[in-house]
Amino acid sequence: MGWRGCFGPAAVLFLACGPAFAQSDPAAAGQAEALAKANARIAVWDLPQLDMLPDDAFGRLARFGRSIVLATPRHIGPDAADPAMRFAGNNLACGNCHLNAGTKKFGLPLVAASADYPAYSSRSGAPATIEDRINGCMTRSMNGRPMPSDAKPTRALVAYLKVLASGLPADARIVGAGAGAIPELDRAADPARGAQVFARTCVVCHGSEGQGVRRNVADASFGYGVPPLWGSDSFNDGAGMNRLITAANFMHDNMPNGTYWLMPILAPADAWDVAAFVLSKPRPARAGVDRDFPDLLLKPVDTAYGPYADAFSAAQHKYGPFAPIRAAIARLKAEKGSVPNPNDR
Repeated sequence: MGWRGCFGPAAVLFLACGPAFAQSDPAAAGQAEALAKANARIAVWDLPQLDMLPDDAFGRLARFGRSIVLATPRHIGPDAADPAMRFAGNNLACGNCHLNAGTKKFGLPLVAASADYPAYSSRSGAPATIEDRINGCMTRSMNGRPMPSDAKPTRALVAYLKVLASGLPADARIVGAGAGAIPELDRAADPARGAQVFARTCVVCHGSEGQGVRRNVADASFGYGVPPLWGSDSFNDGAGMNRLITAANFMHDNMPNGTYWLMPILAPADAWDVAAFVLSKPRPARAGVDRDFPDLLLKPVDTAYGPYADAFSAAQHKYGPFAPIRAAIARLKAEKGSVPNPNDR
């Protein structure tokens, strides 16, 4: 029967927009159906139950992949038992950002990752495989080194992501992807005001110095019950979470831990400001980030490091407001089409 047969048909709901097609015109029907599929977003996820996978090589590999997501430092962290498996450079877990093992809406879900790759990466300017995307996290969020594609942890993560996406078509777009989209401020986010929000809302879990809470003070490989938000054991400055738009939306929709995106606790302005406070703090520096994005017009407006195609300051790129930057980028795209990164050698 195979591992897919354990779950039955995937029950996914498509919210499609596009014209209804005429039953009498097969060509028009096909075009309209293709349009509807192109614009569809999958609203209901039928997530497979990994514990129902057969006890075979693939089932064990996928379950190991889930374990890596939840207990990353134990398996591949800097204090992992096997020195050859020490790929991560900090003791964060993948699940600290990809909540509920990558299955929470607007908690940076991993549900469609396998269906989305291979894909073009604007950051590298080249096609990227799912293994490349995993290593993007390894070298940025985990502040570590790339894993070989044939390494067991890589194969396990790929297997886990394949199972999560087993009910989705290729290039699937899901409702709940990413971290959300709260309204942006028409001012710069304010780290000083964010410090006040942090003190009354976040410090009780993350600590006054953002240090988090270790699961075992004597053995770092147990990771964190509450992750550090800055400092040497946090994500580096090239990580996606080091972008204000991502961090603010993630905090709004998920923090304090356990928050549901439909019932947020943080007001949007508070989320922007507390994210600015967290990102104002020191963290590891990734070498070579100035070579990211060979076409600078494809660089996200909230990338906190240059070079930039526009004339706005690094501070405005880091804290906003972002609307003027977007307008400038749109004009440059219309005028030039692309702006090569001078550091891309």
